[in-house]
Amino acid sequence: MSEVILKVDNLKKHFPIKGGLLQKVVGHVKAVDGVSFEVKKGSTFGLVGESGCGKTTAGRTLLRLHENDGGSVIFDGKDIFALNQKELRDIRPEIQLIFQDPYSSLSPKMPVGEIIGEAVREHKLVPEKELRNYVMQIMRECGLQDHHIDRYPHEFSGGQRQRICIARAIALKPKVVVCDEPVSALDVSIQAQVINLLMDLQRDRGISYVFISHDLSVVEHISDEVGVMYLGNLVEKAPREEIFKNPMHPYTKALFSAIPTPDPTVKMNRIVLEGDIPSPAKPPAGCKFHTRCQSCMEICKVTRPEYKDYGNEHFVACHLYNKQ
Repeated sequence: MSEVILKVDNLKKHFPIKGGLLQKVVGHVKAVDGVSFEVKKGSTFGLVGESGCGKTTAGRTLLRLHENDGGSVIFDGKDIFALNQKELRDIRPEIQLIFQDPYSSLSPKMPVGEIIGEAVREHKLVPEKELRNYVMQIMRECGLQDHHIDRYPHEFSGGQRQRICIARAIALKPKVVVCDEPVSALDVSIQAQVINLLMDLQRDRGISYVFISHDLSVVEHISDEVGVMYLGNLVEKAPREEIFKNPMHPYTKALFSAIPTPDPTVKMNRIVLEGDIPSPAKPPAGCKFHTRCQSCMEICKVTRPEYKDYGNEHFVACHLYNKQ
């Protein structure tokens, strides 16, 4: 049996831009423009990049919450975009999503027990008479108390709400969970508790994660492999230890230079990127990063760099290394 549970191959998602009196399509926002990576069973793939790079759209598209405009997503041997509605519904419990904002993703009119148990009942994962006990078991596993089952979301703190969202996801016994910035709205101390909970669940249940975040210190703690996105593309991908020890792409180096250090005596060599991210509707020719890159060469402005393996499963798309 293959180690790979999820294979994303050249995934694309372009949103149409409409204009004029007749609202004709006049262009496309290339939010995800050819992204490829694999997630192994029981491991975590961290997807990082600054706001607007397309990482959340990539996560939602691989779940087929958006239809793709190219590429494929192979989940447990099945192409998600080739499935009909019934087949897609059958695999939905196996691939789940944890949202960034726990409060807006929870119905204020439903008690916690109903929120967690609704999809379990719909997919008939446990008999109806055992449902309440099953929900309480999942709640305990996620650090919630039995008496919370009849309370409503507004009665909980932000960290507790995110635990409810995690419980709702794992109650369906998923094989893959896409975590869309699941701790960015929480205090630092609560972030650590939620990250440790996710890691405990992964160890006990063998769940695989696609962990989307802009917080590199969190990604370094939880991920086994890291991919760096810029303007719809992966510019670098490597195992965690390799990429944090030896970042190669200028964009990755700039991101990593912003990671704060707890030692006040250590001077940070911050790399400050000039300018804003170009529009994904009109990306620059050649390397998309060349307009902000301090190492830009003439070839970068006209030729798109190849995405190649430079050893140790370290993939980079940059002309600086093409002569090696």
